Amino acid sequence: MSLPAFDNLLQPDAALVVAFSGGLDSTVLLHQLRGWQQQHPQLRLRALHVHHGLSPNADRWATHCQTICAQWQLPCEVLRVNVDGRENGIEAAARTARYQALSAALQPGEVLLTAQHLDDQCETFLLALKRGSGPAGLAAMPATRALGSHQLVRPLLNQTRQSLEAYADAHQLVWIEDESNQDLRYDRNFLRQRLLPELYQRWPHFAEATARSAMLCSEQEQLLDELLAGQLAELIQPDGSLHFPPLMAMSELRANALLRRWIAGQGGAMPSREALKRIHDEVMASREDAQPRLRFGQAELRRYRQQLYWLPLFSSLRDTELAWPDLCQPLALPQNLGTLRASQSESLLRYPEPDEQVSVRFHAQGHVHLVGRRGGREMKKLWQELQIPPWQRERLPLIFYNQTLVCVPTLFVTRDGAAPNQQGWQIVWDGACGAGEQQ
Repeated sequence: MSLPAFDNLLQPDAALVVAFSGGLDSTVLLHQLRGWQQQHPQLRLRALHVHHGLSPNADRWATHCQTICAQWQLPCEVLRVNVDGRENGIEAAARTARYQALSAALQPGEVLLTAQHLDDQCETFLLALKRGSGPAGLAAMPATRALGSHQLVRPLLNQTRQSLEAYADAHQLVWIEDESNQDLRYDRNFLRQRLLPELYQRWPHFAEATARSAMLCSEQEQLLDELLAGQLAELIQPDGSLHFPPLMAMSELRANALLRRWIAGQGGAMPSREALKRIHDEVMASREDAQPRLRFGQAELRRYRQQLYWLPLFSSLRDTELAWPDLCQPLALPQNLGTLRASQSESLLRYPEPDEQVSVRFHAQGHVHLVGRRGGREMKKLWQELQIPPWQRERLPLIFYNQTLVCVPTLFVTRDGAAPNQQGWQIVWDGACGAGEQQ
């Protein structure tokens, strides 16, 4: 790889972070960038090494990476992760854990660089073909993409592994070999060790040809993105949900294309054709009073009032109860739901009596009487009137005095909790979503 290739992808004053495994590919990339930094002194460069803990040599690899970076006078941070491959396998779990750790370790404005090369691109294309992927999957790996609020760049995608080996030999670089790369139980290793050598021997430019096919698939997807962007924008609601009834009148091809793009925009993985059919049959086409839900990994798809919602999975808070003994201190809510604090800025709630204990719960039933309303309401009917989706009802903090519900911050105060004669207080929910928004 020649140094000028960086000029097309990177800014000379950027803050760059290399995902440094210590293997051949990332060692070459980091060495190349170190040379480019010497030409651009304003460039900031550091390395992150992910310690998966899957190999008995993992500690030695981390030490190797730190030693190399010390020799090259570059900062290197080791990120330790736990890999649970019970659901999707070790390969997928390790990749997910790796990118989560790398993304979390990035500082504002930094760009992450990874060292996938042309042979990796060919393997990714063939794995997508094996899974029966469409153009989006066959597009394989883009040279640049968003990674949360950061950018991910792959500068070596046009370089073969052979060219990287030649560069490493020429500069006398030292790298580590992961023994798991020889394990043919992993699909990528099977391709690398058994299939691709035969293909390259028969067709020496096979990797370049698959890269062109991947690029063509990517261009087709980009074109579809442009053609469908306006229609998709009309269907997506301010809270990110998808208004699905128009999809029911469309052709299956168009409806599926829109669904895929909406799910991708929500951070979900590309759904299979079977998954899309289940979304149509079990969610969109189910009866109006149903509460269908489909799980996709660590997320689930749900429906409420002709809207589709893509939601992270949470454990139920239905039986959770939090005591709030000192109202002078804020109360932290579970599952990153924010904090509650007392305020004297407005008199909405009466003060608790000496024999009343203040607590927070996430479930209530029976009738409640609200301030400013005649008659009582069943809690289920009240949630419906307030247009609170079922999954959000158990994520709203309900304030009790002993066994009496007195309010739900931002939503309502009951008659039992109302402040008499403007003598009272209110509860401020910091970090709360609005009543009509989703957690």
